[in-house]
Amino acid sequence: MENRSQNLISINPDIRFGKPTITGTRICVSDILLWLLKGMSFDEIIEDFPQLKKEHILAALVFASQI
Repeated sequence: MENRSQNLISINPDIRFGKPTITGTRICVSDILLWLLKGMSFDEIIEDFPQLKKEHILAALVFASQI
């Protein structure tokens, strides 16, 4: 999962001030973590942001656990 999650997370200084984002989107890892903290389920997040998949949310969690 580690290598796969690294491919799903990008850091680009021109996107969201260089915050880690889901590759191909402007959704930050920190956004996903905040939604989870507020009690949103994976399904609710995906419903609100259909460009995300379960693997993106899991990649955000893996990324956060490594910093």
